[in-house]
Amino acid sequence: MLYYLSLLFINDFSYLNVFKYLTFRSGGALLTSLIFSFLFAPFIIRWLKKNQRHRKTIREDVPNKHLIKKRGTPTMGGLLILISFVLSTLLWADTKNSYIWLVLSITLGFGAIGFLDDYFKLTSKNRKGLKAGTKLIFQFLISSITLFFLYNLFEYQFINTLAVPFFKNYLFDLGAFFPIFAFLVIIGTSNGVNLTDGLDGLAVVPVIITAACLAFIAYLVGNKIFSEYLNLFFVAGAGELSVLSSALVGSCLGFLWFNAYPAKIFMGDTGSLSIGAALGSISIIIKHEIVLFIIGFLFVIETLSVILQVASFKLFGKRLFLMSPLHHHFEKKGWNENTIVIRFWILAVIFALIGLATLKLR
Repeated sequence: MLYYLSLLFINDFSYLNVFKYLTFRSGGALLTSLIFSFLFAPFIIRWLKKNQRHRKTIREDVPNKHLIKKRGTPTMGGLLILISFVLSTLLWADTKNSYIWLVLSITLGFGAIGFLDDYFKLTSKNRKGLKAGTKLIFQFLISSITLFFLYNLFEYQFINTLAVPFFKNYLFDLGAFFPIFAFLVIIGTSNGVNLTDGLDGLAVVPVIITAACLAFIAYLVGNKIFSEYLNLFFVAGAGELSVLSSALVGSCLGFLWFNAYPAKIFMGDTGSLSIGAALGSISIIIKHEIVLFIIGFLFVIETLSVILQVASFKLFGKRLFLMSPLHHHFEKKGWNENTIVIRFWILAVIFALIGLATLKLR
């Protein structure tokens, strides 16, 4: 919106030329979403507390101390992230860019799934929310719609291909298997963030780090000069996703202010599923799915810990971990919550640095 308003008056006010620069609009999107978060948070927290006052907001599959220490903390805080993120993106991004609407659509779609899941957890007697199969079906349908648009409407030049880090100008053609791969990226990232969201501030900082890295990469692949210099595949129009990713960084930073220990609000599936889907869809558009795997390897570890735990128990009747996901295992071993969170943040930074290093090692 601001981008097009600036074009109307650019002949009269030359300083409005700054709105043409992605870097300026990315910074503006970050700051605006951060301010929106601070403005909306008190109202959203009060509203959620009022409506969840007599409901159990803590999941049952957590250490017992959570049921005592975190009692009364409202969930569905992902609404704060989504509102700030969407409004800031619409203000600063080029809304004629198809990729912007693609990512916003899948983010809101997965956010709706998460909202339903949170709502049923709060209102149903068994507090399990949507069945796992039902959630996967909804996620599959929304991802399918996203891929349909990517295939048919956007004339996307890299469809069915996978870029491999460390190799110059090499695309691996997945053919008919690409949609399956794309489903795994979007749904896997979404649920990976969801599983990581178990301690105050644990998931949101790795999301901030990952989104910031994707913003940087989107800027590079959307710039013909930089992409050629770094031997990255140039994706026309993808640079605009740096504005969207920056808005996500700002909204998550604002959320962290209220989610840091001791948390005043939880993200819930409303937030974790939606922002995970956003990260996955951005990586597909900018052809850095494998780099996302590296940068977001903390989410991979958390997901694998759950898969291995379930597989080990079903096959051998034994549990590999005291509790899964992995952060609960360390809680059971007596680690302080803040210790776990900070050490996991450090791991997230290390994985991000390794992922960014692949941009040059080609």
